[in-house]
Amino acid sequence: MNDTAAQTSSLPGQAEPAPTAAVARNEGNVPLGIICMILATVAFAATHAVSKWLIANYPIGQVMFSRSLVGLVVAGAILLPIHGFGVYGTKQPQNHIMRGLSQSLSQTFSVLAFGLMPLAGAIAINFSAPLWSALVAIVFLKEKAGLVRWLVLLCGFTGVLIVTNPGADTLTLGAIFALLNAIMLGTVTVAVRGMASTESPQTLLIWQLTTVTFFHAFLLFFGVKWAPPQDLALFALGGITNLIGQYFWTKALVLAPATAVSPFFYFMLVWAMVIGYLVWGEVPTSGLLAGSAIVIASGLFLLWHEARRRRRAKATA
Repeated sequence: MNDTAAQTSSLPGQAEPAPTAAVARNEGNVPLGIICMILATVAFAATHAVSKWLIANYPIGQVMFSRSLVGLVVAGAILLPIHGFGVYGTKQPQNHIMRGLSQSLSQTFSVLAFGLMPLAGAIAINFSAPLWSALVAIVFLKEKAGLVRWLVLLCGFTGVLIVTNPGADTLTLGAIFALLNAIMLGTVTVAVRGMASTESPQTLLIWQLTTVTFFHAFLLFFGVKWAPPQDLALFALGGITNLIGQYFWTKALVLAPATAVSPFFYFMLVWAMVIGYLVWGEVPTSGLLAGSAIVIASGLFLLWHEARRRRRAKATA
C-alpha cells in the first residue's frame, strides 16, 4: 500500500486509487504488470459486487462508511507504524478536504447505480470518466483540443448514450447515478493533478481515506441496520478487496508503462458481466455490448493519442 498509485488519468472509471508524483517504471516487467492489472480488475469487480449485494439490504450510508473505515484501518495499521502521524503533513489541507468530499460523492453515486441497474451497465458508464476528465480539462483548464480529440470525445459520449439507452422511458435513475459518478470522477482526476506533484503517495492515500471516511460518516444519519456475522464479513470483504485492487493497480503502473497495462483494466467489465449473470441473472443486452465497445475503444484511443502527444512535446522541448 505504501507505493500507491501513479497516474490517475490512466485508470478508467475508478475513484479510489490515489495518484502520486512520478513513479519509476521498469519497462522490462510488462507481462507481470499486465497480470497485476488483471488481478486489480478482479478485486475491483468483487468490491462492486459486494456493494451491490449489501445495498439491497442495508442503508447506503452503512455500506459506504464500512468500506471506507475498513480501508482506513488497514492502511493506518500499515502506514502509521512506519511514518507516524507525520504522514498527514501537508501544505494543501483544503485541497485534500475538497478531494475527499468529491470522492465520497463519486463513490456514493457509483454504489447507488450498482443497486439500481445491472452491474456491468453501471461499470460501462463509469468507464466514460476519462472522457469527462478530458472535457473538463478543455473547458476549465483551457487545454488545447484538436479535431482528433473532439472526435474521440464525441464517439465516446455516443457510446455512453447507447449504454444508458435514453428513449421513451427516459434515463433510468441508476443510469443517472452512474453518469453523475463518471462526471464527478472526471473532475476529481483533473483537480488532483496539481496535488500529485507536491504530495507523497502516503500522504495522498491517508488523507483520501480519512476524509472519505469522515464524509461517509454523515450518511449514517440516514439509517443503520444491525448485521449478522456473515454480513459483517461481507462489509469487511468490501473494504479489503477494494484495497487489494488499489495495491495491484498501483503495482501494475510501477512495473510497466501506463499505455501497456491500462487497456487491461477494461477486463473488469468481463468479470462484472460474469458476476452479474451468475448472481443476479443479468443478461447483457446488445445495447450494453455495443455501447461498451464504443466507450472502451474511445478511452483506449484517447490514452494512446495523449501518450503520443506527450512524447512529441518532450521531443520538441
